[in-house]
Amino acid sequence: MSTDTQFADLPATATRGALRLEYRWIDAARADAPLAVFLHEGLGSIAMWRDWPRSLCERLGMRGLVWSRPGYGRSTPRPHDVKWPADFLSQQARDVMPALFDALGIDAGARERMWLIGHSDGGSIALLYAAAFPRALAGAVVIAPHVFVEDVAVENIAATKAAYESGDLRAKLARYHDDVDSAFYGWSDIWLNPDFRQWNIVETLRTIRCPLLAVQAHDDHYGTMAQIDTIGTPVRHARIHPLARGGHSPHRDAPEALNDAIVGFVHDQQAHTSTA
Repeated sequence: MSTDTQFADLPATATRGALRLEYRWIDAARADAPLAVFLHEGLGSIAMWRDWPRSLCERLGMRGLVWSRPGYGRSTPRPHDVKWPADFLSQQARDVMPALFDALGIDAGARERMWLIGHSDGGSIALLYAAAFPRALAGAVVIAPHVFVEDVAVENIAATKAAYESGDLRAKLARYHDDVDSAFYGWSDIWLNPDFRQWNIVETLRTIRCPLLAVQAHDDHYGTMAQIDTIGTPVRHARIHPLARGGHSPHRDAPEALNDAIVGFVHDQQAHTSTA
């Protein structure tokens, strides 16, 4: 992936302050190619994707956009006295993403050809964006997304918090975030908040119209297969693709199997569109 990091300035709105978001283009000169937008996990950032977005874009024949969501990487940190609300993922899908696209000059035509590739919390945001803008997206791929809160997620996030506070996890994550405590506690506090146990976006997904691939590994320690199986109820056209292995991050632990699934799905959809 290119190391040419740039920043987009988003003006304040009635519901949030001004934001400065870091982003990088992949093969930006290919203006005629469809755009793949990558949405990272709850503790992710541009740097933590490593080279996977570029390798996938090369196989898909797409240009790409990777960016760090508010609170992560080199983007505007979360103020330490601010707790994210239960609908923070919806706010990022409905407000922050469209504002970023406007700032980068991604017009309506480009958005109609755009694919979202979201992982974990980023997968949830991709689903929420697809539901909010059902006619303005070519398709979405969600990897280990969350659509409701499971005990296994809460238990393992609590264990991760203990490792952060007593082990070397904080030092490892500090390489990827300008304000590592902002990133970590923004993520862990909301997931460990008892009020968040009621969070559920399943019904919201009924408005999704674009092609949708949902991928999950059987050995994911943050979620069970129920997450992607449940997506198939409100989104009957979704393709559900289990992986035998890959943990919570198959783009890192089983990239070939994941890439094969994504490329096969996207090319199938493109072939269907070209013959329709």
